[in-house]
Amino acid sequence: MASHFRSYIWDPVLIISQIVLMQCIYYSFLGLWLAGVDSLVQTSRSLDQIFSYEALGFATMQGRLSMMAFILNSLTCALGLWFFIRRGKQCLDFTVTVHFFHMIGCWIYNAHLPAALSWWLVNVACMALMAVIGEYLCMRTELRAIPVNSGPKSNL
Repeated sequence: MASHFRSYIWDPVLIISQIVLMQCIYYSFLGLWLAGVDSLVQTSRSLDQIFSYEALGFATMQGRLSMMAFILNSLTCALGLWFFIRRGKQCLDFTVTVHFFHMIGCWIYNAHLPAALSWWLVNVACMALMAVIGEYLCMRTELRAIPVNSGPKSNL
């Protein structure tokens, strides 16, 4: 019998709960970032800012601020990956899953697949940021030195 450093046990309840948790983190912090951006320019809040692909655009100030909120949200979600997922190998999986479900939500909300290039660019950039920063944070934690002996050292 060989002992393993980490045992990999298939736990669908854990995986599903982590997916739900990451979706909750994604939408709650996106709502907070958008509320903060809206308070700066005093515009009305709506679900269009989250789900409508037309809200993200380079042409208007509101569109650029919404893009900034999405980028800041990817940084916040990377912290969520680090705090709750804690595995560098799983960061890309959870990032793609979060953004896939967001795309499905946008598809349902708009009744068709998002067609704006700016929406796709922002979401691909957010996926890249969230995955890379989350994986970096998780790998730093995973690669920390493991203390072998905590007792007093003796001079030999």
